[in-house]
Amino acid sequence: MAMPPLSLSLQFGRIDALARHRAALPRHRVVRCIRHALEAPGEITVRIVDAEEGQQLNREFRGKDYATNVLTFDYAQSPMVMADLVLCAPVVAREAKELGVTLAAHYAHLLVHGTLHAQGWDHETGDEDAEAMEAREIEILAGLGVRNPYRGR
Repeated sequence: MAMPPLSLSLQFGRIDALARHRAALPRHRVVRCIRHALEAPGEITVRIVDAEEGQQLNREFRGKDYATNVLTFDYAQSPMVMADLVLCAPVVAREAKELGVTLAAHYAHLLVHGTLHAQGWDHETGDEDAEAMEAREIEILAGLGVRNPYRGR
């Protein structure tokens, strides 16, 4: 199965341990994760931010005053997926440690998760939708060689 084309902008803000996060997110891996989750051609920007920027964006756009792991800003779903994915480096690093997974594996999960959100998948609309989204994530991540992030939770 051919994967859809992707135009990607990968940006790193001023974050602590920049080298560690860059090593976990080489461009080819980010492209691979997103393309596996895309169902249509895409133009996506991925921005890695610090806690301050993550909190500010979450507060401004979701009304929640804390930094979260990934925010998805979707602008179009058809005929092309257009979105920004904002990942908060310190939150992702903390969660990876708590979950006992590599930073690269957790980033892969969140890139897939955010890309699904950009295409209209939503786990906050009910149990059935959450289960469907989790199942799709697990399937995509398996294809990327990443273990089920929900196992044991």
